[in-house]
Amino acid sequence: MSSEGITALVLGASGEVGKALLQELLKNVAFSRIILVGRRKLDIENEKVENRIVDFEKLDDHKEAFQGAQVGYCCLGTTRGKAGAKGFVRVDRDYVTESAKLLKDGGCSHFHLISSQGANKNSNFLYTKTKGETEELVKEINFPHLSIYRPALLLCDRGESRPLEKIAQIVVRGFDWRNKISVPTYTVANAMIANTLDSQATDKAEEKRVEILENTDILRLGID
Repeated sequence: MSSEGITALVLGASGEVGKALLQELLKNVAFSRIILVGRRKLDIENEKVENRIVDFEKLDDHKEAFQGAQVGYCCLGTTRGKAGAKGFVRVDRDYVTESAKLLKDGGCSHFHLISSQGANKNSNFLYTKTKGETEELVKEINFPHLSIYRPALLLCDRGESRPLEKIAQIVVRGFDWRNKISVPTYTVANAMIANTLDSQATDKAEEKRVEILENTDILRLGID
């Protein structure tokens, strides 16, 4: 790790995992600079933060927005209900993959990808199939270090209304006290940061490798 600290780039900082991650990055002194890449500027006043606005449909016109980061965190995503089936695939697979390529070209050595429990490119379900396809496409980019996170049901208070998910969270909170099938968003965020710092300290980022962290791994890393 440089004496000047780590420069991190975050995609999807307006999502629930992204919000939790940004909060933790702002508090952590190991990170000296945080680049937020998105469609709009986030209302955050902090000397560590730089907003870079891009059009995800024209990412080749925004290559410079993905330069200068040692570490990249991708929390980008939408839902089928919000964007439709084609829109979901476009965001969760195509935007993510295209952004990852630009990050690699821009010098990023450690890429963190939020995927999903059950991700499988051969799945019959759109959500898990798309997540699995995204994982495989990002692997092909050959980051020196790629960390793929497969969290279970995310526990958070979303700004948008998702009634069925809200009911599921209420039910799960009642009996999943060991987080076997769920995980708080702040725990995922802490796991990503802990993994980053461990890799920086041990020079693991210099090894070409891919690691997949299931929910149990996320809990182990994210809980002190």
